Amino acid sequence: MLDAQTFKTVVASTPLVSADLIVQNEGKVLLGKRKNRPAQGYYFTPGGRIYKNEKISDALVRIAREELNLTLEQTPTCIGVFEHLYDDSIFPDVSTHYVNIGFALEIERLPELPHKQHSSYRWFETEELLASEAVHPNVKLFFTGNGFCIAENNKIKREEKI
Repeated sequence: MLDAQTFKTVVASTPLVSADLIVQNEGKVLLGKRKNRPAQGYYFTPGGRIYKNEKISDALVRIAREELNLTLEQTPTCIGVFEHLYDDSIFPDVSTHYVNIGFALEIERLPELPHKQHSSYRWFETEELLASEAVHPNVKLFFTGNGFCIAENNKIKREEKI
């Protein structure tokens, strides 16, 4: 792991790559209320950075374990690539730029959820989360199709907004 000053330089200088899990059950989406920056205080999808030399599949297993206390039994479906921009980061005076890969995961039940990253969890109907000011705008991108590349019928379609 990087020391804090080196990591601050990385965050200030480059985009980070992250993966989010859009956890669904019976048409509802699980969101957690974030404890940390960025997006602190907002409801957000479970997710996190992909580490250097970590395969995406391994990152998904780690994120599911750490953020949901869940052992992945299936590979989540990639729904697209998104850009998440924040005015802050773990460092309040440094902005964050994430290149985010969204993955949908349908589940039947969850184990007891951890509270390291999220103070509470809530299931949202899609229409409800799109209308809620408590849900971060970057989460809403997953449901509005406003990503950079959106998966459609196993093809990647580049959005017109460049």
